[in-house]
Amino acid sequence: MGIVIRVLINAAALWVAVTLLDGFDFEFGDGSIPAFLVIALILGVVNVIVRPILTVLSLPAIVLTLGLFLLVVNAIVLALVVAISGALDLGLVSDGFGWTFLAAIIMSLVSWGLETLLGRG
Repeated sequence: MGIVIRVLINAAALWVAVTLLDGFDFEFGDGSIPAFLVIALILGVVNVIVRPILTVLSLPAIVLTLGLFLLVVNAIVLALVVAISGALDLGLVSDGFGWTFLAAIIMSLVSWGLETLLGRG
């Protein structure tokens, strides 16, 4: 059950980022809910597999920046999800790394807020 809630939180955070940012968009105009859920599931898998590897590899930069480099790691993970979405024709696109970086920040804040609200954080 926890995985389902995590996917729903990721989907909600993704929706908020797509809604707020012009350069981070979902090409299917009305926002297909199944596509959002598939992208959220992909985001969860990439977070479990790739994010720990990137975190360990970038540990010196994380220590030097007192943890701020983790924002870049989040953006890299989200950029990978955008690339996978493009390969699978799911409709998530970004106009550049800056938009992806802002989307990652928004998604992190929304996820944190929802997890706190649901008592999971």
